[in-house]
Amino acid sequence: MCGIAGLWHRGRGASGWTLPAAVRRMTRALASRGPDDEGYFEEVTSGIALGHRRLSIVDLSPLGHQPMFSPSGRYVTVYNGEIYNHNDMRKMLLKSGFQFRGRSDTEVLLAAVEHWGIQGAIARFIGMFAFALWDRQEQRLVLVRDRLGIKPLYYGWVGQSFVFGSELNALRRVPQFDNQINRDAVALLLRHSYIPAPFSIYQNIYKLRPGTTLSLDAAMVEEPLPIDVLTARSNVYWSAREIAERGAESRSHASPDEAADSLDSLLRDSIALRMEADVPLGAFLSGGVDSSLIVALMQAQSFRPIKTFTIGFHESDFDEAPHARTIARQLGTEHSELYVTPHEAMEIIPRLPTLFSEPFSDSSQIPTFLVSELARRHVTVSLSGDGGDELFCGYDRYFWAQWLWERFRLLPWILRSSLGRGMARTPGVWGAVLERAKPLLPHKLRVKNPTDKMARLGALIRSESSGGLYTQLISHWLDATSMVLGSRELPTLVTDLRSHADLSHFMERMMYIDLVSYLPDDILTKVDRASMAVSLEARVPLLDHRVVEFSWQLPMDLKTRDGQGKWLLRKVLSRYLPQSLFERRKQGFGVPIGSWLRGPLRDWAEALLDERRLRREGFFEPNVIRSKWMAHLRGQVDEQYRLWDVLMFQAWLETQDDSADSVREMYQADRVDIGFK
Repeated sequence: MCGIAGLWHRGRGASGWTLPAAVRRMTRALASRGPDDEGYFEEVTSGIALGHRRLSIVDLSPLGHQPMFSPSGRYVTVYNGEIYNHNDMRKMLLKSGFQFRGRSDTEVLLAAVEHWGIQGAIARFIGMFAFALWDRQEQRLVLVRDRLGIKPLYYGWVGQSFVFGSELNALRRVPQFDNQINRDAVALLLRHSYIPAPFSIYQNIYKLRPGTTLSLDAAMVEEPLPIDVLTARSNVYWSAREIAERGAESRSHASPDEAADSLDSLLRDSIALRMEADVPLGAFLSGGVDSSLIVALMQAQSFRPIKTFTIGFHESDFDEAPHARTIARQLGTEHSELYVTPHEAMEIIPRLPTLFSEPFSDSSQIPTFLVSELARRHVTVSLSGDGGDELFCGYDRYFWAQWLWERFRLLPWILRSSLGRGMARTPGVWGAVLERAKPLLPHKLRVKNPTDKMARLGALIRSESSGGLYTQLISHWLDATSMVLGSRELPTLVTDLRSHADLSHFMERMMYIDLVSYLPDDILTKVDRASMAVSLEARVPLLDHRVVEFSWQLPMDLKTRDGQGKWLLRKVLSRYLPQSLFERRKQGFGVPIGSWLRGPLRDWAEALLDERRLRREGFFEPNVIRSKWMAHLRGQVDEQYRLWDVLMFQAWLETQDDSADSVREMYQADRVDIGFK
């Protein structure tokens, strides 16, 4: 795993920073992603420079150094990720006459591009990757991101330069960086708790979408191109929408046992590929279905105990450590757990803005960082169970949304609208009713803090489509654009109903939306930034694209039964563990932010939400923010999620001036001429 960065500057004769100085500053901002080595490439006549930071995983020798040239010298690449089937590809390429100096997958990538072309090579890759490929012959730069968006890649314009990198921290090191904050993206943050691709927190900086390549020639770099033009020039080489729709059209007719056999075999192969490493390896273990299945299949293919890692909290509602401990004991893993005090967890909070490089407000970022930090003390690679919920219908909200839609869509619109407004106006009364009815409801429909849910429910039942209902359900701030001054609603893969896959089953439509937005832009972003902050490589076997494609061919009755999701995953797991050990209600991976904001985090939050400060900075509508903050402090409602969205932006914003000053000081300290060559 590594960090990559680069810039292509077409200016001539103006004073500015030298290419080598600029790209070195960019890559040094990625030091935690690659602490083992660094390298640079510059082509003065073209005005392009590439930089690389290396975390050595496979072939620890200098033969894995990057930037790396292809056998003919035509291509040069900086590459972040792992191609897990590189050994099989190497054998094919050897038969075609290619020779290799080392054992790295980077060499295989470049030989594959020379042999099959870029598109042909990518189609054969099994892995996670984000890389830049410079074609010296055609003077063309190609950016590539893996199918599911496991690895990040930002790109865009800074002054006259086209820039790219693994994190925004690298792009901020470009000397002319003065890109303004994108207020529309701030509104997206309030709606989702993340900023969906292709947007970023800065104007003119974007995220490359999963499964996409972007090719640029010299003419395209002469002047900045708007996002719609760049998007039109990108190429989708793997489409989640096509996979989902094709799977729905050609359902598997396998019996449950046959489907379980197929999934077992696929996962074994996926995990075996991801267990290849020249460094110590382990796995995160929460005790839930997904992580337990990953660990069980790892242990079944290992001659020694697998190292597993769990974080525990003393608050019982958030503590999964006892379940993980039981699973580890049953499987015979070498288990490590760490119980974290509120003080220790909260010490991470001031670091979050720099760890994530743009505002990100999924509070499970805290335990994800802590478990990564624990794992890094023992291993350099850790496998994770992410992806099971989106592929095999694991989220409670899928069942809740379908239950709502099936009941309320039959009511006349006038009645629905009137009922919705009533719920929104008197959430406390309705919440009390729902609280009393809890014992009579199925577990899937029992919600925490029912009073807080009623105002939202009032909006949900007024939805005119199932897609609109789900969009509302997963939105934190329904009126985000009115909260962010000067913002407008940007179209995303969540809110643009026309972009949704054509699927007949409501639950599948929800799973698809999460697959293309929530998974890459929240879950995988969280895991990537948290793990790479401590130089740990996280691998996600459930997101092998072969497993993804298989999952979409399964009929829904192999994913959900008796009001419970992930049925087929549970069936496979029962081959390795007694059902009694994992048949429990989904808990989630969180921390008690709500109570912390009323207690030990109160002063920190109050300073960030100070009314005078909010007015001076001019991003948020201060009256509404203050009203929600005071209501939360009084315990009237639980506003932790909406407040955390605002707080994470405020904390990030606080780092921006300090960061800009430090960049200027770094360049001044170097005493280099200000000018691109």
